[in-house]
Amino acid sequence: QVQLVESGGGLVQAGGSLRLSCAASGGIFSKYVMGWFRQAPGKEREFVAGINWRGRGTYYSDSVKGRFTISRDNAKNTVYLQMNTLTPEDTAVYYCAADPGPLGIIGRRGSEYEYWGQGTQVTVYS
Repeated sequence: QVQLVESGGGLVQAGGSLRLSCAASGGIFSKYVMGWFRQAPGKEREFVAGINWRGRGTYYSDSVKGRFTISRDNAKNTVYLQMNTLTPEDTAVYYCAADPGPLGIIGRRGSEYEYWGQGTQVTVYS
């Protein structure tokens, strides 16, 4: 059973930065496509960023492209989300997710990910 634990969320002023971490245990982390999703109050969960097995391929939603960077350290079983130039529209609960599927393709739908963390709150104030 894979467990994912996010950390790094918090309260930040608009224009600031945060780095989220997601530590994985219980599986072969280097074989998982990892993704970050977020859900704001009253809104549906949305894809933010994804990274393939070795970290050589990444994909971002248009809303965060150029501001957020996803990365991973397979030796530490951890995936990161560096978030810069934050705006109040980035306020949400952020979730990391793992896809153990054999194809290594970065999915953008939540249904493509099998394991999920509990989420970490990010609040951006103006």
